[in-house]
Amino acid sequence: MKKFLFTLFLAAVTQVSIAQIKTNHIAVHVSDLKESMEFYSSILKLQEIEEPFKDGIHAWYDIGGGTALHLIERENTPTEISKTNHLCFSMADMDSFIERLRETNYPFEDWPGEKGKITTRVDGIRQIYIQDPDGYWLEINDDY
Repeated sequence: MKKFLFTLFLAAVTQVSIAQIKTNHIAVHVSDLKESMEFYSSILKLQEIEEPFKDGIHAWYDIGGGTALHLIERENTPTEISKTNHLCFSMADMDSFIERLRETNYPFEDWPGEKGKITTRVDGIRQIYIQDPDGYWLEINDDY
């Protein structure tokens, strides 16, 4: 009986612990704020939200679920950028997004790096990769 009650206690504590954390924001270092804002607004169609600093080097975007993307303009953008380190957005209508990329000649590729191709993961999720103006990799998938 003690073992059973201890197991219930652990389950309750674990649930409480999990519920007490959420993603607030993701910060991305950009070299040209205006160019990056154009990309995140026009290509990804993210909605800009209130930015409290009003200092000309920050921009904030709503990325869903109460999470924000913070763009911060600074010199010396990191030079080594790996596709393994990426930000992922899931889209309800990935086909329309890909069509917009094609219409605007915005390059995309699959995981291995083949231009204009789509990867289908083993779980059936389709994904592509694009780069923002600073070369950061973004995965776009249909796991919406």
